[in-house]
Amino acid sequence: MTVESLLGILIIGGLAGWIAGLLVKGRGQGIVMNIIVGIIGAFIGTWVFDFFGIAAGGTIGNLIVAIVGAAILLGLLQLVRRA
Repeated sequence: MTVESLLGILIIGGLAGWIAGLLVKGRGQGIVMNIIVGIIGAFIGTWVFDFFGIAAGGTIGNLIVAIVGAAILLGLLQLVRRA
């Protein structure tokens, strides 16, 4: 992973966390936590898509992968918080 791709994942992940926070129960965990979860979700989503050999296809594709990863992670966090 190059520095450029790492920086891209961080930026896209932050944006994805914010968007995923809006999608998951309207607010998610708070803006800062959503951004952190988005960054982690971007890494997870990128790893999962790479593992299955699925190409994201540019910035929009990477954003979609990150949003999916962040939304799943935010959903799991909400389930854990309720338990």
